Amino acid sequence: MKEFLIAGMLFMTITFVKANKNPNDTTSMMFQDSLISNVDLNDSVESNFDDNMDSMMNMYDVEQQAYVNPIQALIDTSNVPDFPDSIYIQRLAAIPTVVNLSYNPIVKRYIDVYTKKKRPIVEVMLGLSQHYFPVFDDIFDSYDVPNEMKYMSIIESALNPRACSRTRAVGLWQFMYGTGRLYGLEINSVVDERLDPIKSTYAAAKYVKDLYSVYKDWILVIAAYNCGPGNVNKAIRRSGGKTNYWDIYYYLPRETRGHVPAFIAATYVMNYYKEHNLSAATVEMPLAFDTIHINKQLHLQQVAEVVGVPLQQLRDLNPQYRRDIIPAINKTYVLSIPTAYTNSFIDCEHSVFTYKDSIFFNPARLVLSPASKSHVYFTPELPGPDYTKLTYTVKAGDNLGFVSNWYDVSITDLRYWNDIHRNVIRAGQRLAIYKRKAKADRYKDIDNMTLEQKQAFTGKPVPTLQAQSTVQNSNYSGEYVVYTVKSGDSLWDIAKKFPGVTGNDIMQLNNITNVSLIKPGQQLKIKPKI
Repeated sequence: MKEFLIAGMLFMTITFVKANKNPNDTTSMMFQDSLISNVDLNDSVESNFDDNMDSMMNMYDVEQQAYVNPIQALIDTSNVPDFPDSIYIQRLAAIPTVVNLSYNPIVKRYIDVYTKKKRPIVEVMLGLSQHYFPVFDDIFDSYDVPNEMKYMSIIESALNPRACSRTRAVGLWQFMYGTGRLYGLEINSVVDERLDPIKSTYAAAKYVKDLYSVYKDWILVIAAYNCGPGNVNKAIRRSGGKTNYWDIYYYLPRETRGHVPAFIAATYVMNYYKEHNLSAATVEMPLAFDTIHINKQLHLQQVAEVVGVPLQQLRDLNPQYRRDIIPAINKTYVLSIPTAYTNSFIDCEHSVFTYKDSIFFNPARLVLSPASKSHVYFTPELPGPDYTKLTYTVKAGDNLGFVSNWYDVSITDLRYWNDIHRNVIRAGQRLAIYKRKAKADRYKDIDNMTLEQKQAFTGKPVPTLQAQSTVQNSNYSGEYVVYTVKSGDSLWDIAKKFPGVTGNDIMQLNNITNVSLIKPGQQLKIKPKI
């Protein structure tokens, strides 16, 4: 059905464009005489640009750099160079591109916006481009879309993956609901793949390629991408069949006119920012990240608290999960995670899925009794006569996830059998575990095994954080600092107080396997890095 709709739309549009094609029409390369005296400097995409940047500044890896909100920042114009029109014309002509980069007063106006009025914002975008552009380049290349079309993302979203326009276009590529669904993006209350940087880029590449098959002109593609092929076709008809963008400029919707000159200006700035004394801001989004296939329900906070990835960083890498939930019940979804944490996730995978599972996915919410208007709680039952009781003594560093993995039982059962709340267990505590009598002998010696033996018993390596906690780290020097945990502290808050220290460093040095186990009054050893 989707293919039929796309084919129908393109057939009608191709027919229209061919019927109105003017064989004598030529494309302007530089100044358009008809525009010089009638430049409408009120046409602008600045409003959308500022809106997108406002929300982008809340991204974890941008916020971590302690930038002042750039929209409110005082800009020093003393080192901002200006150039004559001839230089801009020469530089645009030197960019290797198949897109027609015309120059005129409207384009100049947008170059000034980027290089003068919005300098701090542009420097943040330059930093973000180091994370996103390699992804765009790879995907666009696979669809034979010109590399420079990636600059559309600057005018569409300011490289903000959560950008949302006043017309409800969403994501880096600003897909409307209907177009997103047409190009195969899943959109519902929990998942919105318009926000997925990778899947939305694939959809954008397909859409751009389809539009080019109609117009055979990349500038018209940019216009049609923004306002829809219907509006571009109307502009062509009203202009008498002209297909040069600058000839149909004033026939386009007012809010769309600025997108092509803004695109040309963005292309210029991304190639010549150094000549304007601009530099890429340090935005430490992880350039290297892995994708892990998830086939069970998972909450991002489970990953954050067990593995140690800052929750907001996970959200920035996985913005498509609108409620922090990966609803992998009947299909597989992908979790993007910084490469530095991949091994920790793999080592603790069982613990991640079972950590606070009854809180994040409370089965009590699944059934509601209409008679009492209260939830019906599903609780485990004590095993029958074919089960036998085993006992395990908790060791330092153990958690319920490990114990449930070693004995192949659920955390919910462990909590019920031992009246445990909030997953808190302590060294020396004795846990009751019930196993079928036919299999109990296999598990009876676990209580006397070392951590290495228990992990080998389940076929898993020793968890990374535990394994490294006793290893001397060559990146450290100087004496330990002892920090006393205060009420409300988290490992990430504490790490920020010491140069070069991360939450993972603190966990390794203090043999912490679960970030929720720190408590006020606890003393932590910390070694600042030089």
